[in-house]
Amino acid sequence: MPKIEVNESLFFKLLGRSCDACALEDMLPVAKAELDGWDLAGAAPGDSGAEGRSIKIELNDTNRPDLWSTAGLTRQLKLAAGGLRPEYPFFSREGELKPASKRVLVEESVKSVRPYLAGFVVRGAGVTDAILKDLIQTQEKLAWNFGRKRRTVSMGLYRSAQITWPVTYKAVDPEVTRFVPLQETRMMSLREILKEHPKGKEYAFILEQEARHPLLVDAKGGILSYPPIINSADLGAVQVGDCELFVELTGTDLPSVVLSASIAACDLADLGYAVEPVAVDYAFDTPFGRRLVTPYYFQKPVSVDAARVSRLLGKTFSPQAVAEAAARMGSRVEIHGQYIAISPAEYRNDFLHPVDVVEDVMIGVGMANFSPERPRDFTIGRLSPIEAFSRKAKNAMVGLGYQEMIYNYLGSGRDFAEKPRVPLSSLVRIANPMSENYEYLRNSPLPALFASESVSSSAAFPHRIFEVGKVALKDPEDNLGVATRQFLGFLSCHAGADFNEVAAHVATLLYYLNREFSVAEPFAGSEDPRFIPGRQAFIMYKGRKVGIYGEAHPQLLENFGIMMPAAAAEIDLDALIA
Repeated sequence: MPKIEVNESLFFKLLGRSCDACALEDMLPVAKAELDGWDLAGAAPGDSGAEGRSIKIELNDTNRPDLWSTAGLTRQLKLAAGGLRPEYPFFSREGELKPASKRVLVEESVKSVRPYLAGFVVRGAGVTDAILKDLIQTQEKLAWNFGRKRRTVSMGLYRSAQITWPVTYKAVDPEVTRFVPLQETRMMSLREILKEHPKGKEYAFILEQEARHPLLVDAKGGILSYPPIINSADLGAVQVGDCELFVELTGTDLPSVVLSASIAACDLADLGYAVEPVAVDYAFDTPFGRRLVTPYYFQKPVSVDAARVSRLLGKTFSPQAVAEAAARMGSRVEIHGQYIAISPAEYRNDFLHPVDVVEDVMIGVGMANFSPERPRDFTIGRLSPIEAFSRKAKNAMVGLGYQEMIYNYLGSGRDFAEKPRVPLSSLVRIANPMSENYEYLRNSPLPALFASESVSSSAAFPHRIFEVGKVALKDPEDNLGVATRQFLGFLSCHAGADFNEVAAHVATLLYYLNREFSVAEPFAGSEDPRFIPGRQAFIMYKGRKVGIYGEAHPQLLENFGIMMPAAAAEIDLDALIA
């Protein structure tokens, strides 16, 4: 879970009052946080020595990235205590774009590499050391935790006064493009940065396979940065005392990029800075159009029934009480009879379902206002039949020399359908995805196994990995149209991996699971596109197809960037205990 360090003096200044450790611990649960450390060195909170001290706070959830900063955390604490919700008039909305004197031009060339950008300019008093450290921490936490190690979102800070506008975001040849990066004194090509610079080596995995790399330059050709790797040592070297900053965020998922920009803008506004929107003009279509003026509010309202809130929380709440609790969490609220319309704060986009609103109401009311109850039922825990059977299967796979893996059940259509060569229509799509990276439920464990293999070429062969986990399959006979099944998938990758090897492993596995099975050759039109035709077989149990195995298709291997032959299998474990 994210941990942040906040400057004690700045924290209490933004909070509007000082407090001791006990009082702070009592306040933090509203942010799903707890005090992790506070070295007072014998001094009283709020005294003259507080300027250099820091408070360590651990956030126990990852769906509120707006809380990973001093300004964001104090904002929520003040709102929960009854403070006024801050207004942010600089936000654009659909059909209502704010005027912007500064522009960023996004060229077509970045579309296939790192397509999206959002940004804004701030002006105010010179940046203090405490504020600069907090900005850098926000930059790192957003990019590492929320931005998946800079892959989905990264953030850059620049000295705006030295930039000649408009700024251009484009893709360039990494072999010939050169500049002086931060923490260096020599000109380096983009490829050299990936191989030799500490930050380049740390994040090389994002771009090293790309033929062209993103670059941010101003109207005079001055280089701002090499997103998402490193800023330039010139325009990208923000210092204490700077009064005007350009903040930009780039990434592969536009809602995540725009939300991160909104979080940073609200934080800086709360710190007393004036926020100036920036127009981002795209040379291609985006989910928000070709012209985007950021900060931009794109969140949709969520409606919840007060009766449903009462039922789920076990306590009666009036619509007014629900609205007041939601307002203490920063949302705008409107009451329509028994229903409450919740518009998320500009810095939040974590309401994926009305149940998320119920959770917010619970936190806004305060856990201390719910009376504890003893359980009314007495139960003895035991393993379910499918769990006991799955453990037998895992033991057998380990005995065959395979290493167990654990993966996410949500992913993108590109990873679950396009790369494995299966129809996108075969996947179950969630109704309100937060990003395209977590848009679909998987229908097989194999794509994740192939993805692991794609980044394991430097490890000694052979590679043998497996996973036992849930998949979601479309099933018209199910009440919800979707059936959740327990699948086992395994992958063998090395120079000699073939049909015979995987067939032997399937036979050995089912022998130890005490299951009599047969195999059937796919008839014309029923072949699985993930495997080579003629080198695949269906696993049959009690006359039903329960799995498949074979040699991975060369196109699939190419899609995943796997250079060795591979053979794989997947088996429906639920079907084997039916």
